[in-house]
Amino acid sequence: MYWGGQVEIQAKGAAAWAALAQGKKSEALMTMREAVSLEDMTEKSAISPGPIKPARELLGEMLLELGEPAAALAEFEATMKKEPNRFRGVYGAAVAAERLADREKAKAYYTQLLKICEHGDS
Repeated sequence: MYWGGQVEIQAKGAAAWAALAQGKKSEALMTMREAVSLEDMTEKSAISPGPIKPARELLGEMLLELGEPAAALAEFEATMKKEPNRFRGVYGAAVAAERLADREKAKAYYTQLLKICEHGDS
């Protein structure tokens, strides 16, 4: 049951991006929000890692692409509560804050990114 749900979440996410590519903005957002809702209702399996790409993070990226940085920032921040210190989530939040001209918040997120990467390969 768990993995079937994970597949459904991923399928909805892919369908949402396909709809956006076809210019169907409303359908894309609705489908991505369905994926977010399904993921929010899912308990994480004790033996599995977190999602490869959380649906809410994908929604944030979609909102950024659609020029809605305030809504995107809210989604990235919500993702970080459940999936802290994910590079793409923190980066998305930094970009959204920057596009909102919230320099303080953007700086905080970019600083967090540097901390996440401090032991990475060059």
